[in-house]
Amino acid sequence: MDAASVLIAPIVTEKSTYLAEENKYVFKVDRSANKIQIREAVERMFEVKVVKVNVISQRGRSRRFGRHTGRTSDWKKAIVTLGPDDRIDVFGA
Repeated sequence: MDAASVLIAPIVTEKSTYLAEENKYVFKVDRSANKIQIREAVERMFEVKVVKVNVISQRGRSRRFGRHTGRTSDWKKAIVTLGPDDRIDVFGA
């Protein structure tokens, strides 16, 4: 897997913004990616040193579409901790 297919998108929420102050960044990642692949993808794409990777598998939610119910897809997110001197500009400023 190449780096672009491992990292799908950064997750920008209130909680992830607070984590960014602690040098932790949250990404939506491919469901088949493991911690090693996520580490290599972040280091390649952003040219930073990754200290730690935590992975969480999220179950899809139940949703209603009129009178029918369905489910959203299951997905995986990764919380990546960087070294003390590294930063990622999530907003692209």
